Amino acid sequence: MSSYQKRSKNELARRVAQDIPDGAYVNLGIGQPTLVANHIPAGREVILHSENGILGMGPAPAPGSEDYDLINAGKQPVTLLPGGAFFHHADSFAMMRGGHLDVCVLGAFQVSVTGDLANWSTGEPGAIPAVGGAMDLAVGAKQTWVMMDLLTKQGASKIVAQCTYPLTAIGCVKRIYTDLATFECSPQGLCLVDAVDGLTPDALQAMVGQPILVK
Repeated sequence: MSSYQKRSKNELARRVAQDIPDGAYVNLGIGQPTLVANHIPAGREVILHSENGILGMGPAPAPGSEDYDLINAGKQPVTLLPGGAFFHHADSFAMMRGGHLDVCVLGAFQVSVTGDLANWSTGEPGAIPAVGGAMDLAVGAKQTWVMMDLLTKQGASKIVAQCTYPLTAIGCVKRIYTDLATFECSPQGLCLVDAVDGLTPDALQAMVGQPILVK
């Protein structure tokens, strides 16, 4: 039996941050994706966008220095880097829909092997009961990345042949970052980019239940 350890939420956020290129304009979705802001590599300029109307967010504020007039779309207090700005959310959505974002990082309930995204539900406990700006981001950003646990609490794969949750967008997801492995959605199928130490491709494929191509 293989021995491996899952990535923690911060380790997963660090893994996503590693792949964001210098100079990119990036939207971080509500939930786990917001942690990516705390792990941007030193010396790399990444311009973070929030759909409620912020451009140039920094990492989370230190405890005690929160300003609740400066929050992201998930109502979390944020910091603003030098040169950052805030503006009307209609302008923010114009940025999203106009193809001005290089990457968006979203959470998900399910992603299909062909890159279909399902990240909202009215029936999931604790879920936001509306799609919000995710549809605009998923089709407007040049690349959509998903950050999620690979398995549900019941042990079912969140990467599926076909989504059973309401679809946010079709064929939009390029990369899937999970606590066990990183995947690419390609025309050839689901490709393995990397996995945690000790987890073999065969064991991973057994978990996912879908064919996985190994580069």
